[in-house]
Amino acid sequence: MQIGPYSIDLEQVAKGVAIVMMAVGLLVIPILPGLVIIWVSALGYGIAAGFGVLGWVMFGLITILMLVGSILDNVLMGTQAHKGGAPWWVILIAMASAILGSFIIPIPIIGGILAALLVLFLIEWLRLKDARKGLASMKGMMIGCGWAFVFRFIIGLVMIGLWLIWAWA
Repeated sequence: MQIGPYSIDLEQVAKGVAIVMMAVGLLVIPILPGLVIIWVSALGYGIAAGFGVLGWVMFGLITILMLVGSILDNVLMGTQAHKGGAPWWVILIAMASAILGSFIIPIPIIGGILAALLVLFLIEWLRLKDARKGLASMKGMMIGCGWAFVFRFIIGLVMIGLWLIWAWA
């Protein structure tokens, strides 16, 4: 595209915007849904620059990784809380409260995770009449959150790596 005496390559602009957004998604994972941001950035790049055969293959892999990473997050939190002593029905209520908490306080780390942890603790405390057992379940969910962060970060790096292969092939 020519703007006055300047020539702008739209594919290079799309690459620049995509890599910045992917870096934001990778580095701000605890606050925002980072894997989704990386995925949307890859989608935006594909729409702007075109997919091609390699693009569709890489975007398909990026999509699978985003879905696996998003599901793995909840599985790790739930299984660790279960190991901490919480029954599955309590964990499901806590996870549902995380979704509700994300809408009430639209910053996932505060609204979602905090709501899940508090609801898990409260139900376990009321159910068992023992705050220590409630804290043990809550600790398990927090450990799951930590492991989920590690895996989401690694998955985010792989997603960005696949996009780099696609964008610069």
